[in-house]
Amino acid sequence: MRLYLIGMPGAGKTTLGRALAVAYEVPFVDLDEEIVRHEGRTVVDIFQNEGEAYFREREAAVLRLVLERYPRLVLATGGGTPCFHNSLDLLLETGLTLYLAVSTTELLRRVMRAAATRPLLAPARDEAALLLRLDETLRARQEFYERAPLRCSPPACTLPAVRELIDRFRTTA
Repeated sequence: MRLYLIGMPGAGKTTLGRALAVAYEVPFVDLDEEIVRHEGRTVVDIFQNEGEAYFREREAAVLRLVLERYPRLVLATGGGTPCFHNSLDLLLETGLTLYLAVSTTELLRRVMRAAATRPLLAPARDEAALLLRLDETLRARQEFYERAPLRCSPPACTLPAVRELIDRFRTTA
């Protein structure tokens, strides 16, 4: 089983991913953590010193390395991962993709304190600017996220509900 979680920053991909990996007894991988490990520096540092284009190239390369290494896993992708370098097609071809669809007002609540550590959100100077940035980013990514065969939205993104969703999908697919 390969399960990929996609969605906006703050959607809960890492938190839910860790729980799902335990439940399905497979490894858990956070793609951003893998990039940091491969690059030897933080995502913020990569963005600041090399720019987004370089980061997206490394992200796509590390994604491919992770998929070569793990025949079974739960993977929490970065928020933009599905939108660059045909990565969504790769995810759709090699496993089951779940979109965590969270409203931007809920995302705002979740990321407000940590926005400075998220390179694409850091430029927002206040709550209104951050909400606008989240809205713009979601609009730009929505077409990619919507291609996932599975979707859940809070409060239905609990471990039991998602397991049931996955199990139902696997028995009917």
